[in-house]
Amino acid sequence: MAVLVRETSVAATELMKTVAARLTERPFAAPAPLRNGHSMTLFSFFCRRRFNLADVPAEAREFATEPGVRVLAWCHWQPQRTHHPTIILLHGLEASADARYILGTAEKALRAGFNVLRLNMRGCGGTERLSASLYHCGLTTDLNHIIRELIAVDRLPEIYLIGFSMGGNQVLKLAGELGEAAPPELRGVCAISPPIDLQLCSEALLRRENFLYERYYLYFLRAKLRRTQEIFPDRYQLDRLDEVRSLADFDDFAMPLIGFSSVRDYYEQASALRYAAEIRVPSLVIHAQDDPFIPFAPFTDAAIIAHPLVLLLAPENGGHVGFYGRRQPDEDHFWAENRAVEFCQMLSRLHTGERSSARLRCEVSAG
Repeated sequence: MAVLVRETSVAATELMKTVAARLTERPFAAPAPLRNGHSMTLFSFFCRRRFNLADVPAEAREFATEPGVRVLAWCHWQPQRTHHPTIILLHGLEASADARYILGTAEKALRAGFNVLRLNMRGCGGTERLSASLYHCGLTTDLNHIIRELIAVDRLPEIYLIGFSMGGNQVLKLAGELGEAAPPELRGVCAISPPIDLQLCSEALLRRENFLYERYYLYFLRAKLRRTQEIFPDRYQLDRLDEVRSLADFDDFAMPLIGFSSVRDYYEQASALRYAAEIRVPSLVIHAQDDPFIPFAPFTDAAIIAHPLVLLLAPENGGHVGFYGRRQPDEDHFWAENRAVEFCQMLSRLHTGERSSARLRCEVSAG
């Protein structure tokens, strides 16, 4: 699939060239002991970190995104919030708004002058009582509603999305679903280690070397489903849950419960790669070639690498949501978090002085 740019997209393509030139000035360099996808992933996951968010305290806010569905976001507002750009952060599978990478990115974004919303997906972060329905990799309804509410109610003029792992798949998928209808206030999207082809990711997790990750996710997914049933006993029938022995089994069991006809239907409908060619918002994708369970092959698709509004940073090392690099004089070790916030900063600065944000959209046709 080739992605073609028309003459009206000159401003957008020049914008992305400027952004790409700046972001590639700081390539990722992994310490020697972490030049392996597994060691990087595990080290970054268990690495102790300290965060300072006290200067901009969090405000709890619930968004009613569908009938019977509420999601909780922790909002950090700058003084005069409408005078500042806003970043919404989305976590990964079975994580929450308190994940270390979310807190680390929030701290960087606040320091850079952004409002920050740390969003819990449905039922995450201890919010099972807020929704009987479950989140999944392709669920974009909640995020879409939140963006619209922040624009209409809060009058926020400039919104950016940063998603990690599953959250990265969601933000890319939403950008593709919106296409030309994306609100002009949505200025940029960043996805870090996103599983853009769920079928391939499911197969990768079944490999023997990925046993630890699969067991981890399976344990927490089964526990969450049981907690949800305890709160909403008439919603789900879990008699067969004990027979679920792998993540593939879990997907096969759970997807019909949330509206998909089969696990194959889920993988096809929920994978962001299917929607990537329709993205009309400047987007950054950060993915390590040695990610243990998200194969790199889908990121070589023309819908990603030939798209004029999608910038791919694909270092050889980095693991899954790892990217623990050498410390810089003005940055901490967490390279992907720094690049994501820098991406949003650059877009915000380049938008300043533009007569219309429409100039930052391009008309793209697939051929």
